[in-house]
Amino acid sequence: MPRLAAPSLLIVALATAGAWKGGGRMAFSLSSTAFQNGTAIPVKHTCDGADVSPPLAWSGGPPGAAAFALIADDPDAPGGTWVHWVLYNLPATATALPENVAKTELLPDLGGGGALQGRNDFRHAGYGGPCPPPGPAHRYFFKLYALDAALKLKAGAPKPDVEAAMKGHVLGTAQLVGTYARQKR
Repeated sequence: MPRLAAPSLLIVALATAGAWKGGGRMAFSLSSTAFQNGTAIPVKHTCDGADVSPPLAWSGGPPGAAAFALIADDPDAPGGTWVHWVLYNLPATATALPENVAKTELLPDLGGGGALQGRNDFRHAGYGGPCPPPGPAHRYFFKLYALDAALKLKAGAPKPDVEAAMKGHVLGTAQLVGTYARQKR
């Protein structure tokens, strides 16, 4: 009997550790009140409307996160992936981005301060909404990265620089996908 008790105890300990580490924790997720995952992005958040960033919220960030970075892009663009938004060094205490984030490189009032925005493919800082050519809907991927450290980049960094700086620092990723199509005029 004593020989069976030790292995049984080990199995219970491993199962409990697994549940505590992964099973008991809510998944890292990203959402918006403007659109649901896989659905159309409202005109208000596109070049056909006011071109304001959608509100975003997240939960379940991994333990040890020190900062967040957000990249939004369109892999369906005719010339290759088009970058719509690059935001980084958002403090780990932040759980949301409001609608219509300022289109400036420095965001001192966002999430407690320190957040920076990079250059998108429209060649300006901040959010640039969907603006595909007429035709089938394009997909827009909003990817939020939980990082173990703030990135050592100046304001205005492009997506490749942010991705390079994130290497080895990503603790988790959450994603939200929206779609948008423009009609021929």
